[in-house]
Amino acid sequence: MKASIFVAVASAALVSAAPTPAVLDARAPPNIPSKSAATTQLAGLTVAAQGPQTGYSRDLFPHWITQSGACNTREEVLKRDGTNVVTSSACAATSGSWFSPYDGATWTAASDVDIDHMVPLSNAWKVRLPLLLPLPATHPPLSKLFILTPTKSGAASWTTARRQAFANDLTNPQLLAVTDNVNQAKGDKGPEEWKPPLTSYYCTYSKMWIKVKSVYALTITSAEKSALTSMLATCSS
Repeated sequence: MKASIFVAVASAALVSAAPTPAVLDARAPPNIPSKSAATTQLAGLTVAAQGPQTGYSRDLFPHWITQSGACNTREEVLKRDGTNVVTSSACAATSGSWFSPYDGATWTAASDVDIDHMVPLSNAWKVRLPLLLPLPATHPPLSKLFILTPTKSGAASWTTARRQAFANDLTNPQLLAVTDNVNQAKGDKGPEEWKPPLTSYYCTYSKMWIKVKSVYALTITSAEKSALTSMLATCSS
């Protein structure tokens, strides 16, 4: 009887001492606005047609830059978004787990993970097409004609320093670790053309996109605004 009691107690002790399996969660980038704040920010964005990406090159957006010690921007995001990440003396991730919020996949090799620019570099570059504005009423004979007013709000008109800040932004929700081929499928598409495979992430994705566009005063297209409005509608808060 005593032996049976001992075995039972020992078994219980072993169970209680067993480590709890790690639960991998999507590590949220910083400064994601609430639904209310994102709605206000969206209303404040200028709607304009999108132009070509003439002159664009990723090299015009210096990345990944050194952030701290031996760690560059990519390595900092891998550490932030991963679970139990171990790095080498050169700050390279040698082990860890990464949950991709776009598709729900989990990876244990950093090489399977891309760092996505929420608002793609190319998307930010594209110069907006001119706005058509009526001539002043002081010119009655020409009152039905229009003048062209450029709306250069994109990264094409930024300084190199500002483009570098945009490409390496760890303060706003511009960078996150995701499955590499999912990121490649996204490319430079806006939410009117591409959305995360997981519909449950539509809310967070739209809030992040709107925040970045608002911070950098980037314009949006009418189709982009419509898509973001629909995605925001999936938010509870």
